[in-house]
Amino acid sequence: MVVKAVRNKEWFTYFPTDYRWSFNTVAAIAGCCSGASEMGEVEQICRNLISSVGDDRKWFKEWVRMADRLQKKAELEKRNKHNLTAASLYKRSSNYYQMADRFKFPKDKKALEIYKESIKCFKNFAKLTDSPKLEVVNIPFEKNKKLPAYFVPASGSKKTKSPVVVLYNGFDGTKEMSFHWAADAFTRRGMNCLIVDSPGVGESIRFRNIFLRYDYEVAGTATLDYLEKRSDVNSKKVAIVAPSLGGYYASRTASMEKRFKACVAWGAIWDYYATWKRRIDAAFKSQLPVPGHHLTWSFNVKTLDEALKKLEGFRLDGIVQKMRCPYLLVHGVDDQQIPLKDAKALFRACGSKDKTLKIFDGREGGSQHCHLDYLSPVVDYMGDWLKEKLF
Repeated sequence: MVVKAVRNKEWFTYFPTDYRWSFNTVAAIAGCCSGASEMGEVEQICRNLISSVGDDRKWFKEWVRMADRLQKKAELEKRNKHNLTAASLYKRSSNYYQMADRFKFPKDKKALEIYKESIKCFKNFAKLTDSPKLEVVNIPFEKNKKLPAYFVPASGSKKTKSPVVVLYNGFDGTKEMSFHWAADAFTRRGMNCLIVDSPGVGESIRFRNIFLRYDYEVAGTATLDYLEKRSDVNSKKVAIVAPSLGGYYASRTASMEKRFKACVAWGAIWDYYATWKRRIDAAFKSQLPVPGHHLTWSFNVKTLDEALKKLEGFRLDGIVQKMRCPYLLVHGVDDQQIPLKDAKALFRACGSKDKTLKIFDGREGGSQHCHLDYLSPVVDYMGDWLKEKLF
């Protein structure tokens, strides 16, 4: 479904007739700051797509083609003991494999194979890079399942036990995306970072049958329990940060699990049921980051009616009033997925006495969804706020 990239504020739309393709291209470009993408490579991919806008099979093919090329080159550089060069190539390859997977439905054998390649490449990057140190961990969860995660230690602190930022992603994101977008900004400010594929996200849904759920505080509690068993962190000073639908995950979790000492909603979610009801009523002719099929897949249901039933719990009214920890809500003034009025409603309802609403208009931080059109200033703002609250 091709939907025009409407804009009130100017932002880069490589495919102006297709919001979904343009938004995800911007998401890929956002990785340039951390070395997860290279503008020249993204442009090569998009140049091959310009005559096939809306053809998701072509999208998959071109992103995989680039990822394959970089992975092969990484393997050659690794054999030649050029470890840092190989690490950079693996990092970008991982990101491009995940970009290929964005619109691939159903999540068939081919899609899962490509996703496994993305994880393999990321772990190869982690082994070969000189910075940051990165530990692959698993967080004990319900029914003997485990949430996959990465632990990235603080680099900018002399404390032996630094605070921790728990970093999720959103409805269709991954822990690797969160690593690329924000981990460095937090660890350089002296905070450890625990980056998790939470329920319904990334490896958790694809390989561990951990599906999307409304009671996200269950995962938050499991994460804190895990951190309390680590001797190398200050488990009494833990914040939670999450983008997009993560604005719901983080806000609900911090409202219900009082051990969190700070919360950042990286984009507002107020009533996700109402959001999807509007999208479904519009036959998905609205600004969406991924195809509508992602909704039923996330909940492991067959029909939209079943998915809507599952969404009934995804409302923050009556929940966020319970929040007591410091709260930061950042939102783009021209967010085409979640309107600004939802952000204002969420902020008004928040029960924390220490709360901040920061709206970015595109000049000093991105105006679009999760600010991916101009990300670095927003991540720096969040990092500085977290440092003030946790130290």
